[in-house]
Amino acid sequence: MPQRSPVLPPLVFCAPLRYVQGPGITHRLADEMQAVGLVGPVLIVAGNAAITRLAPTWAEAFAEAGWLHRVRLFGGESSRREIKSLGREAESLDAAVIVGAGGGKTLDAARAAAAALRLPFVSCPTVCSTDAPTSALSVIYFDEGPNTGAVAGYEIHRRSPDLVLVDTQVIADGPPRFLAAGIGDAMSTFYEARAAVAAGKPNMRGGRSTRAALGVAQLCRDVVFEHGVAALEACRRHVPDDPLEQVVEAATLLSGLGFESAGLAAAHAIHNGLTAVPAIHDALHGEKVAFGTLVQLVLEQRAATDAAARAALESEAERVASFFVHTGLPVTLGQLGLPPEATGAATPVIADRATMAGETIHNMPFPVDAAAVAAAIAVADDLGRRTLASGG
Repeated sequence: MPQRSPVLPPLVFCAPLRYVQGPGITHRLADEMQAVGLVGPVLIVAGNAAITRLAPTWAEAFAEAGWLHRVRLFGGESSRREIKSLGREAESLDAAVIVGAGGGKTLDAARAAAAALRLPFVSCPTVCSTDAPTSALSVIYFDEGPNTGAVAGYEIHRRSPDLVLVDTQVIADGPPRFLAAGIGDAMSTFYEARAAVAAGKPNMRGGRSTRAALGVAQLCRDVVFEHGVAALEACRRHVPDDPLEQVVEAATLLSGLGFESAGLAAAHAIHNGLTAVPAIHDALHGEKVAFGTLVQLVLEQRAATDAAARAALESEAERVASFFVHTGLPVTLGQLGLPPEATGAATPVIADRATMAGETIHNMPFPVDAAAVAAAIAVADDLGRRTLASGG
């Protein structure tokens, strides 16, 4: 009898139905929604800055389409309480679609509300600070009690956004710090994807990574390395030039596809550990992920059994740290907001949270425990201080 091949999980690649990027593209929002078969009424969930700048454009676009719409101010935290509130608002409007406009937490909450009601979701990021816009994942935070501000968990929804619309003039007019944070988030994509694929771990949708997903993740890293500094300069000048357009695409589309369809590993788990320390709450998601990427590279270096592999990983960590210094991203715990005298007490808290059961750090291709993470944090912090002292 012929021998049967082992049954493997299926290859799974997820992506939004449509992605549109360009300066001033917001005025085409209704047209682009119609292109994927969406109609009103529309609930827009947005932050203050997005409403101030874009509400007139939304009103004009939806008036031309003949759609009723309502703008709802985001409550500030992607928490279960806020998600339920958004759902009630959508039901009161009898909304046929929910649009999220703002940063990562706004999009995550709006996405989760749409998923709960089984409504289409449109993602309109107004800052390029995370790779949240293209994904089907929502990060949920505590908004009350002793864990306020910490990550409560993830929700992975059954479908990706129906439309992602990125107005690069709005991005260019935003704070450069947000774009730098997006660069930090994007830089982790390849390293986490590489680790998860090497370990044979499933992606965020429970399938195996395609070669396309890993290739997209690597392209994301390469584009950010090449154009990141120039893109930040363009943002300071409020000009959506070619480097900025390329980095926005990398940090939004390529990073989103890469992390969701290839996998997450240590860098985002370290981010979640950092959220457990109140002194670090003011650091942006991508800033914490950037430091987490350094920690992951240190973990890989320390786990390598081959001298050449260790040397290559050490060189890569130094390259990444230097790049972070030149883009204004944090490379030390102190830059994240943790006072030196608090490091000893905070490090075990970070390490314990990062290695909880179910965390993505267990997608690494070798066992990782809290002691290993605590040691790697110290090494990464020392690398960051040395890189700062040398000017990058």
